[in-house]
Formats: sequence, C-alpha cells, structure tokens
Amino acid sequence: MDSPGSSPTILAAGLRVQLERGLHLGALRYYKSSDRASDGTAGAALRRVTGTSLPPALQASCSEHAGSGAEVTLAWRSPTETLILSAAAAPLAELKAQLCGAVDACLVDQTGGISVLRMSGERSADVVQRIGSTASLPRVGEALTSRLAELAVLALCVRAGEILLLVDRVYADHLWAWIRESAADL
Repeated sequence: MDSPGSSPTILAAGLRVQLERGLHLGALRYYKSSDRASDGTAGAALRRVTGTSLPPALQASCSEHAGSGAEVTLAWRSPTETLILSAAAAPLAELKAQLCGAVDACLVDQTGGISVLRMSGERSADVVQRIGSTASLPRVGEALTSRLAELAVLALCVRAGEILLLVDRVYADHLWAWIRESAADL
C-alpha cells in the first residue's frame, strides 16, 4: 500500500477510500483539568492556535489555524488526549512551541506513526459495519474508537458523507486489505 507516487485508492460502487499522504498529525496530551471552562495549559494553547477548545468526549471538529488559514481537525481520543490533523505543518509547530516548557501538557508528533484513510460515498457506512459494527460508525461531529478488522481504529466524521479512519501505521495494510475485500462484495 505504501508505494511511491499517488495515494492508493479503492473505488467501488458508491465507495471511495484513499490513503491520505502528507497530513501532519499530533497527539495533544494533557492532565485533565477539573475546570472544563479553562482546560488548563493544553486548552489555552489550543485556543490561541485554532480559536477553539478541546473537543468534548467522543467528539470531533474542524477549525482554522489563525496564522496560515489551514484547516485543523481535532478528535477526542481519551480523557487526556486529543488528536490534531492538518495538511499544513504550521498549526502543530505553533502548538508545540506554545507548550514548550509546560509541565501539564505536550504535543507528540504522530505523523509517521498513524495512517489516515478517507472514506466517502453512500456505501461507506456499509463497509464500516461489515468490518466492525453499527457502533463503529461515527455521526457528524463524532470520534469513536472501536474494533474494525480486528484492530483498534479511531473513526471520525467532521463532514457528512466522509469518514476518516486512523490506525497505527503498522496495521494500515491489514485494515486496507479488509476494506478492499469488503468493497469487492458491494
């Protein structure tokens, strides 16, 4: 799947799946603040960079980086971790600089460690349910970690008709093969 050149794509009736290349991905890790209004150091830094707060549990959203205008996707991963995705490097670099020296938050670059598959088309839900379950299918604004193809996968939806699947890179080929086989049955 990781051949040079254009991104691999699966096309089937009502389905398009593409490996997203060139995305910058970071894990914003922080101590959970008891005061949700402030969200501590991590929340303050995120607001300065994107103008938005940490996402609530099981939620995902998009915002814009103030400096570059690049779209930034935020996805709740756990009570102490939010994933940040952007096609531009600037939002993550700025957030990392904002957190330099912080004792209660950090940004871990996950760009090389997590693969992102973008699914679109009216049959996307069918494929997600075939390789997982109905509980694996996020609605717009949701970020759900569940088992797809026997793997832990974060599925998020920030736009109607589009699902992003985030999986540890070492398992991306396995997930891709399951999707390809399921798409062949459509």
